Amino acid sequence: MAASIITTTFHVKPTQSVKISTSPYLSKFTKPRTTTKIKVSLTPVATLSDPFVLQIAETLEDSLSSTSTSSPPSPLQKLRDTSSQSLLSTPWPSRKDEPFRFTDTSFVKLSQIQPISHPPQSFNSLGVSTDTHLPTLTIVDGFNVNSLSQLQNLPNGVFVGSLSSLNSEAIMKRVSEFESSFEGDLFWSLNGVGAPDLIVVYVPEECRVESPLHLRYYSIEGGDSGSKKLPISNPRVLVLVEKGGEIGIVEEYVGGDGEKCYWANSVTEVVIGEGGKVSHSYIQSQSLNAAHFKWTSVRQESASSYELIEVSTGGKLSRHNLNVQQVGPDTVTELSTFHLSVGDQTQDLHSRLVLDHPRGFSRQLHKCIVAHSLGQAVFDGNIKVNRYAQQTDAGQLTRSLLLEPRATVNVKPNLQIIADDVRCSHGAAISDLEEDQLFYFQARGVDLETARRALIFSFGADVIERLPYAFLQKKVESQIKELLDPTLKSSL
Repeated sequence: MAASIITTTFHVKPTQSVKISTSPYLSKFTKPRTTTKIKVSLTPVATLSDPFVLQIAETLEDSLSSTSTSSPPSPLQKLRDTSSQSLLSTPWPSRKDEPFRFTDTSFVKLSQIQPISHPPQSFNSLGVSTDTHLPTLTIVDGFNVNSLSQLQNLPNGVFVGSLSSLNSEAIMKRVSEFESSFEGDLFWSLNGVGAPDLIVVYVPEECRVESPLHLRYYSIEGGDSGSKKLPISNPRVLVLVEKGGEIGIVEEYVGGDGEKCYWANSVTEVVIGEGGKVSHSYIQSQSLNAAHFKWTSVRQESASSYELIEVSTGGKLSRHNLNVQQVGPDTVTELSTFHLSVGDQTQDLHSRLVLDHPRGFSRQLHKCIVAHSLGQAVFDGNIKVNRYAQQTDAGQLTRSLLLEPRATVNVKPNLQIIADDVRCSHGAAISDLEEDQLFYFQARGVDLETARRALIFSFGADVIERLPYAFLQKKVESQIKELLDPTLKSSL
């Protein structure tokens, strides 16, 4: 990457000759590597570059170049160049940074981060069923695995696959228009540098995909529990739905081994054309020793509809950055999330919804349960209704259930209204189970243990019931009961 940077501060007189030797870990981010004699006529200043960030970026780039046999497609190369430039001035986040004030990322920083340069040779441990009736694309450690995917019976004109295998110049041009159009944080840029390929889901105009597309993400490579080894994968997906198109997307993240340590750093971009519709289900049940960082960026044009239903139960450190922008009138956005922390886990949702045009509609429901004394949940929800978003109807509600005395929830609901003809509301509640709820059951002959179980299991039901597919609902309900049962038995 043709970027030159000086990482030390020094003072010299005009035209003085000095020698500067760049640090070895800056590699391609700081060419040239060898000692160079230069003439300096002005006093340089220290850059904002973070050596730790540059070291990760360099290892990510090297892991891709060592396995690459050809140059990447133009949109992917543009993404990598833009991301690498961003990383030159992006520091690792700390608790002093407002977006990470309640989220401690030291677990990742203190680990030995190792890029995964290729998918595993064997998939026997995955237990993947290939007889599913849904069109399925399987991503293992960030790599698309065609042998585990089933993409038959898709409508004409629909493309699902890697950008490197895309032969349509028209679709490639559309991908180029939107890829790299949004800028996220450090983890967004690290994904941009380290993504081995871009998975493209393209739906042409007025095309309705009847069966949902199931994107299965598996994390196989990882360090043993308690080790410092933290392999990182960077899957990236772009969903592009043209005018009047419709599709359902199911993203499911699982770990091949529930005890492994790894870092899944994922990005999903969704672009919905005029009158288009996307139903998005996102299920995260990674290893409880893993780091899971997820970016979801959504762009909605006029009269389009986007619905997200999220259930997140895995990860030692799990953070979802959700950014939605309505760029046309009469647009509908519905966001429903349920987070569960049953151990020493952090479940974090940072969402941002921007409404810029008239008659926008949005609803956001966030619910979480923290069932461990060292568990934590974070909700930072920002809805911004700008000046021209008149006649907007926006609502936000967050509710949290704490089952242990030292369990922690930090909520920051934020509703910014600049328009003057709107209908907006938001609310937040944090509590244990209420006495009158338990009394209601007991007064009707239900014992305390049964009443408590029923109330806790049903707390997230209004989110889970919104999952549009019965097989997902059953799977999620089973996972939640399995996670909560040991916790409830120990607290009763």
